[in-house]
Amino acid sequence: MRRLISTKFKSGIFIAVSVFVISFIVIPSPTTRAAQATIDLGAAASFAILSGTPNITDAGNTSVINGDVGLSPATGAGIGLLCSQVTGTIYSVDATGPLPCRVTNGPLLVIAKNNLTNAYTTAANRIPVTTVPTELGGTTLVSGVYSAASTTFGITAGAGALTLNGQGDPSSVFIFEAGFSGTGLNVGPGSTVSLINGAQACNVFWRVDTASINTTASFVGSVLALNSISVTNGATINGRLLARNGSVTLVNDTITTPICAGNDSSNNTPVSTPTPSFPNTGIFSGLNLVVIAPLVVLATLFVLAVIARKKHLL
Repeated sequence: MRRLISTKFKSGIFIAVSVFVISFIVIPSPTTRAAQATIDLGAAASFAILSGTPNITDAGNTSVINGDVGLSPATGAGIGLLCSQVTGTIYSVDATGPLPCRVTNGPLLVIAKNNLTNAYTTAANRIPVTTVPTELGGTTLVSGVYSAASTTFGITAGAGALTLNGQGDPSSVFIFEAGFSGTGLNVGPGSTVSLINGAQACNVFWRVDTASINTTASFVGSVLALNSISVTNGATINGRLLARNGSVTLVNDTITTPICAGNDSSNNTPVSTPTPSFPNTGIFSGLNLVVIAPLVVLATLFVLAVIARKKHLL
């Protein structure tokens, strides 16, 4: 009888050990889902406002711009801002524009505008793309590339805030595409874009034809517009207003160039890409299976040993 129990016990151990070994061969190694890379703005990254033609205006000259300002190819005479409004540098293509802070640097503006064009094209080619309703207010989105169900993204205060959830990953990227001709982006009066769980303003991008950000809106992200951008009274923007061809118009607004924690602020490129932590990988992900499978096998060995001991005592 003891020999029979011993034989069964040895067979059980052999099976358990075999499963233990196979678990390391068959179960996939830890993997993470490929994430969207941020959009490299190059020399355009330092600009809170970068405009094409004919001008940059601010009714009443009461807006506050935290970052650089540039106008190209239009001349500096079209920059309707005061030096006291801008914490960065005001760049022009010629020797006109606000003094004493204006700096003439046509080559830099050409590079910045070319980098903006490249960023606009890069955003347009990102995949996979998820189509979402035109009204973004009242929704929560995770990192990804989104296109509008129509020609316009809308954020309405009455619908609620648009919430961008980083899911604990500060390098999460949000790209919104409305490349059709038309409004592109219409941010309603008093509407809000909120960031939670590590999402950062420097990794939010809006590629549109034109954009309108209305009174007292609280907006997040860099607007990459083919044409013009208009912002009305009292809006707060944690991002950039970058217009390839058109103008940028302001009325008593605050624009702040965002800088990501852990990013190279010179080009908005992450220094490193964090790997999702264990709790975020999911119960049945490769990492958890590699950890769980050996534990299951060890538990099986323990149960077999207890059974064998009980039979031995009997």
